This record gives sequence, C-alpha cells and structure tokens, in this order.
Amino acid sequence: MTSNFKNVMPIFLKELRSYFNSAVAYVVIVVFLAIVGWFFTSDLFLMNIASLRMMFEIIPAVFLFVIPAITMRLLSEEKKSGTIELLTTKPLTDAEIIAGKFLAAWALVGIALIPTLLYYITISFLGNVDNGPVIGGYVGLLLMAGVYVAIGIFASSLTDNQVVAFILGFVFVFALYMLDKILYYLPGWLASTVEFLGIDYHLSNISRGIIDTRDIIYFFSALLFSLYLSVLSLQRRNW
Repeated sequence: MTSNFKNVMPIFLKELRSYFNSAVAYVVIVVFLAIVGWFFTSDLFLMNIASLRMMFEIIPAVFLFVIPAITMRLLSEEKKSGTIELLTTKPLTDAEIIAGKFLAAWALVGIALIPTLLYYITISFLGNVDNGPVIGGYVGLLLMAGVYVAIGIFASSLTDNQVVAFILGFVFVFALYMLDKILYYLPGWLASTVEFLGIDYHLSNISRGIIDTRDIIYFFSALLFSLYLSVLSLQRRNW
C-alpha cells in the first residue's frame, strides 16, 4: 500500500478542515473532555489521589464511542453522495485517499488529547509526578487511537450509511478492547494468544512507562492491516 505524500496532504488538510468547518470537531472534543474531566476530578478530589491513573483508564473506554463517531462519515458519506467517484477520477490511488482521511481523523484525536495536559500540570503542582508512565500513557493512547481510527475507516468503507458505519466501528473496536478481558473463560493454551491480540493488554504495558518493541509492532501491524482492509474494501467498486 504505497502512496504519494504530495497527494495525501491535500486530502488530509481537506478532511481536517471539514471537521472544524462543521460542529463535529467541537462536539467531539467538548464531550470527550467533559467525560474525561469528570472522572479525573472525581478521582482527584473525592478520593484525594494525585494521579493520572484514572484518566489513562477511562480514555480507552471513551475512545470506543468517540472514534467511531469521528470516522463513520469518512467513506460512507463519500459513497452515498457519489463523491468517492470524483476523487478517484483525479490522479489519486485508493491508498492515498485512505491515508489522507486516516491522518486527518488521527490528528483530530490528537488535538482532543492536548487539553488533557492541563490535568498533568495540575497534578504536578500537587506533588511529584513519575513522568515515565505519563509519557508512556500518552504514547499508548495515540497508538491505540491510530488503530481504532484505522478500524473505523474500514467500517466506514463497508457501507454508505453513517449510522451502520458507527455501529460496525463500535463493534469492531469493542471486540478488540475486550479480548484480554475474557481470558478467565478460555483454556490455558489459548489464553496467552488471545491476551496478546487484545489491545488493552499492550496499552497497559506501555502505560507503565516501558516501551517494548513487541507492543509497538502490535500497534502498527493492527493499524496497517486495518488500512489495508480499507483499501481492499474501497477497491470492491471496480470488481
């Protein structure tokens, strides 16, 4: 899946602008920060714990709803309106279209995460903060978001209905999120494999501040595989 950076950038900028030219970006960011902020302040003031642990635990769950909402329109809307055919009449490959849309949605999630640094600043005034887990937590969240965005784009490529795309995206990412939480019901010989496939298992490893190449390989493999499936799905119109 090769792509030309010069062709990807206009799509990336167009999609990112479209988020902020509508209410999508603002609603997503406000809702995301409201939910995360509520849990953060509850943990900080009610339990009197100066830690970002609760924030890093709640954000992956919030991603399950927020990211499918961000990605549901990326291809389904283009297919329904017929503009996907206009895109492909230009000197653009399917991989370049997917890459541009992916980077725009991933960037929006990254922008939504930036205000959460205020929580880190607040905590740093209240006590000493172990920066290793904080850095690892943000790296892990960005990688998880990348995988979820790629899966959401694949879901959006399967239908021309945004609601269906949202439901499919949620089901796919929820299944991936829950894999390492059903180990108790699995035989021992299968549990380790299923645990490794679960995305939350790899996020928890990185969130401890330990960057393991196996976790990085997992995230990028899942991301690229999902994007590859999106390209194949988009190419179905030519079959």
